[in-house]
Amino acid sequence: MATMNAPANERRHIPERRNSGSILHATHFSALDWVAMVLMIVGGINWGLVGAFELDLVAALFGERSTWSRLVYVVVGIASLYGIYVLSKMAARSR
Repeated sequence: MATMNAPANERRHIPERRNSGSILHATHFSALDWVAMVLMIVGGINWGLVGAFELDLVAALFGERSTWSRLVYVVVGIASLYGIYVLSKMAARSR
């Protein structure tokens, strides 16, 4: 008759989660990473306001199609591209 518990040498090895660490604990964010993260959050909030209330907060603050509003859009776009780079770096570390 088979037993419910397998012998110790046949058990699967399951690594402890405490020792493996998560991506957030294993990654130290630089100042540039934090700035990019904040800019992406600002961009996401602005797009949420555009979608929900047709309110472009950047255009309302800096003027529609002004140099300053275009600069904000470009900087947020660059931050998003940098965010893709950071994400790929984090994915490579987790392998």
